[in-house]
Amino acid sequence: MSTSVPIPKAELHLHIEGTLEPELAFALAARNGVTLSHDDTLALRSAFAFQDLQSFLDLYYELMAVLRTERDFEELADAYLARAAAQGVRHAEIFFDPQAHTSRGVPFGTVVEGLGRALDRSVERYGISTRLIMCFLRDQPVASALATLAEAEPYLGRITGVGLDSAELGNPPGPFREVYERAAALGLHRVAHAGEEGGPEYVTEALDALGVERVDHGRRVLEDPALVARLVREQIPLTLCPLSNVRLRGIDTMEQHPLRDMLDAGLKCTVNSDDPSYFGGYAQDNFDAVRTALGLTEDQERTLARNSFEAAFLEDDEELRTRYLKAVEAHRFQG
Repeated sequence: MSTSVPIPKAELHLHIEGTLEPELAFALAARNGVTLSHDDTLALRSAFAFQDLQSFLDLYYELMAVLRTERDFEELADAYLARAAAQGVRHAEIFFDPQAHTSRGVPFGTVVEGLGRALDRSVERYGISTRLIMCFLRDQPVASALATLAEAEPYLGRITGVGLDSAELGNPPGPFREVYERAAALGLHRVAHAGEEGGPEYVTEALDALGVERVDHGRRVLEDPALVARLVREQIPLTLCPLSNVRLRGIDTMEQHPLRDMLDAGLKCTVNSDDPSYFGGYAQDNFDAVRTALGLTEDQERTLARNSFEAAFLEDDEELRTRYLKAVEAHRFQG
């Protein structure tokens, strides 16, 4: 991480399960009597050399087995918030995957209430406002997503929106239209992963079939000029995750990342950390990586930070959004 003071930013693409650091994984495994397939933290970190999205997901779901109780989820979220605060995050919209927990016998309420304990004190303890976004697993049946949405209804006071994640290839967004229509009727915001491994047609389908307000990833949109024009015209934000793209081999090197070209095209890009424990960096680490590799200017970094707050689901507190935006404009880069 840079030694300078990080620019204030919102993190809009962050899977809380993907913040599980090896040290915490082993501590929770010991507490809950779970045996991990790796001998120690060093061996576990060495397994983070992923070949693609699926190889990451296999380990990601395996390690979730250590998360069992409200205390586990509370400690997971609290650890993320501490790291995020040190990296300049002032607002975090946090994804969680309820199906990955309920399918192994962890009640929905255990997940939400545990996360909620940490989020409830986040402003006081870390200066970070938060929102919670429930993601559906796209490689699971639509009926499971519908059942999960129904199960979530008693907890909607804690949940701001819905998302769609997990293995993208072969799992297009369209079949989840009914789920998203029901979520919209419940007043929930809608986002979805698209254009990470799948092509730009997945992004178009997420817009048309699901009515998404933000596109998570969207790395491949430049392949479709008409889609780019639409995204610019409608100012649909993209939540890019540069270190994730390199670690999952979507691109070979950070120097090849399309972020700069996307900014030049007028796309409303944001930079986020996705699953930072697995991908080698949190929010400011991603900013540092693209600045170094792509030669971003201070104005471009400020634009990315400004975009993050403008794209945040803060319509219930525009005064807070304004304060965050003023902090971005007041930031002075060092070094």
